[in-house]
Amino acid sequence: MKKISILGSTGSIGTQALDVISENSETMSVVALACGNNIDLISRQIKKYSPELVVVAKEADAIELGKKNSKIEVMYGREGLNAAATCNCDVVLNGLMGIKGFEPTYKAIQAGKDIALANKETLVAGGELIMNAAAEKQVKMLPVDSEHSAIFQCLQGNKRKDIRRILLTGSGGPFRTYAQEALEHVGLEQALRHPRWKMGSKITIDSATMMNKGLEVIEAKWLFDVKLEQIEIVVHPQSIVHSMVEYCDSSIIAQMGVPDMKIPIAYALTYPDRIENNFDKLDFTKNIMNLSFEKPDVEKFRCIQLAYTASKEGGSSPVVLNGANEVLVDLFLNKKIRFMQIPRYLDKIMTMHKIIHNLTVDDILAIDEEIRIKTLEVCGEIK
Repeated sequence: MKKISILGSTGSIGTQALDVISENSETMSVVALACGNNIDLISRQIKKYSPELVVVAKEADAIELGKKNSKIEVMYGREGLNAAATCNCDVVLNGLMGIKGFEPTYKAIQAGKDIALANKETLVAGGELIMNAAAEKQVKMLPVDSEHSAIFQCLQGNKRKDIRRILLTGSGGPFRTYAQEALEHVGLEQALRHPRWKMGSKITIDSATMMNKGLEVIEAKWLFDVKLEQIEIVVHPQSIVHSMVEYCDSSIIAQMGVPDMKIPIAYALTYPDRIENNFDKLDFTKNIMNLSFEKPDVEKFRCIQLAYTASKEGGSSPVVLNGANEVLVDLFLNKKIRFMQIPRYLDKIMTMHKIIHNLTVDDILAIDEEIRIKTLEVCGEIK
């Protein structure tokens, strides 16, 4: 029986992971659940999965849940997340959103837990530190994002030294066909309408700015130990080919499937095995009428260039990129800045930052906190 701890159990990744576990209850069990403020949903999850440990964001919610679930340990906040990451489990599925997923990942690795990673910010902010720790502890880093799972699958049975390039696909988001001038006038509701995937609001906006592809490039660099120049973004609106790997002999291997996050989630949780499922199947005579590929417009979607720049600069630059972007997306979601101000403010903040190298966990967390305050100042939210 594989014991699984789920960080972010009430989010999109977490709920779909629990569906996968429910369908494979003979081989998987839930030992810990962690969420933010969705107490109603996690209460239902507690009743269904009977975890040993539950973590929420606020102390008051933890106390209330503890009263109703006396046989379960209930914790809260940063300490709780780290406890869920290091509990008596085999795999930690990190479906948290943002930098708060970084420290639990590191703690889980130090405790020798395999990681099913859906929190791309972990490797964006601390890729070198995280991957070095994983190698030292001989921990498996199993990607959950559809693109990185696809790359991981395309690499099976092949040598890393034979990789010529990684072709990282993306739908292009809701504004792929918009003229650059039209982006000046798009609103929140438009940005939240993704054409292919149903995701949380933050990642949906990242898809609209194409920052998600920039972050995924940085993640892929660390996850697969390749040079930045070997990673190429390819816009693929149909979202059928989830990514590809080209080898030195010019062969290209692609991983394909319907747009369903349960497929990469299941592979991460069962690796190296594959399991039967009742997910939607790809019908080549119906699903695939046409597959198209194009280069991303990096002038229109400036966030891609900013991500490549941050990765080339290294050190604290990706930490700044990630932290500032999180704040800017939140400001846009709250209608305090316009859509195109996200890349403009981000460029300004990155230019202002003096890069620091050889970062520790505490350094990364401190820089992230500092840059969030700086971003609010630059945007006029803090006087």
